[in-house]
Amino acid sequence: METNNYTIAQLDSIPAVPCPCGQARRAFGDEPEQLATLHLVDIKTDARTHYHKRMTEIYVVLEGEGEIELDGECFPVKPMTSVMIKPGCRHRAIGTNMRILNIPIPAFDPEDEWFD
Repeated sequence: METNNYTIAQLDSIPAVPCPCGQARRAFGDEPEQLATLHLVDIKTDARTHYHKRMTEIYVVLEGEGEIELDGECFPVKPMTSVMIKPGCRHRAIGTNMRILNIPIPAFDPEDEWFD
């Protein structure tokens, strides 16, 4: 639902799309003058390491436990762990039954997904 001053997204009703980390439900991607987007991501066990040249991402673990790999180093994560991933950091989430919120800033741009 959109008005002049706010937009509401129902994440569980947005169709999931494949992404390097698993399946993402992406909100606010159609906003004019996008500042950020919000993704609800179900992590797959074989998430692909990738990075962004312009975008910062904030991950918030909602469910499950696992690890986040950041520039080749793994760190344990569990619900309510938050991670800020700056441009150039090669990263991936590792875990089963893990669900995260991902906040890309600026708004997600599929042209800014890079793989080695």
